Amino acid sequence: MNIERQVEIFNKQAGKYYHRAKQKNMDFRLRSKLLQSVTGDILELSVGAGMNFQFYPKRSRVTAVDFSPLMIDRAKIVATEQRREVDFRIGNVEEIVLPEKNYDTVISTLSLCSYPHPEKVLKRMASWCKEDGKILLYEHGISTNSFLAWLQNKTNSIYMKKVGCHMNRDILKLVQESPLSIVKSEHYMLNAVHLIWAKPVK
Repeated sequence: MNIERQVEIFNKQAGKYYHRAKQKNMDFRLRSKLLQSVTGDILELSVGAGMNFQFYPKRSRVTAVDFSPLMIDRAKIVATEQRREVDFRIGNVEEIVLPEKNYDTVISTLSLCSYPHPEKVLKRMASWCKEDGKILLYEHGISTNSFLAWLQNKTNSIYMKKVGCHMNRDILKLVQESPLSIVKSEHYMLNAVHLIWAKPVK
């Protein structure tokens, strides 16, 4: 699927993402747990409707990137509601130019499933993060449960066309083979959902 088609799909979902940002469900709890570790200057990739802003320290400097203009519009509303200043950038994470070794915390939540080249994005995360910084990931992918994995593989093409992301990527393998070093990880929902605390490999 090309980027233009993905932008169309995510533009259509912007309203739904905005309303999800206000719900206190399992997704909220996982984000909260991961993002307690946020410090310093923040780079958030594929910011969506700004669901993570509520977990950031109030005085943090935030740079937020997304390729969907309508997602950015929703995220701006959330930032205004929270009286938070955010430097919004509309662009493709695989191509956008950002300063290297500039951010204390680099964040990706539920976005590695959608990039055409997730290995490239992981490499870029490492390049944008300060050497002593942290990279925080909340992602979903292929389960270790054989039946769920079969179901994910079976429905992946349909899900990709409808929602714009892959159900069956091996997220842990992608991270392990990237220039990131995993400090800690937790796994949920039959090992299909992952919280990963990482840092750039020196």
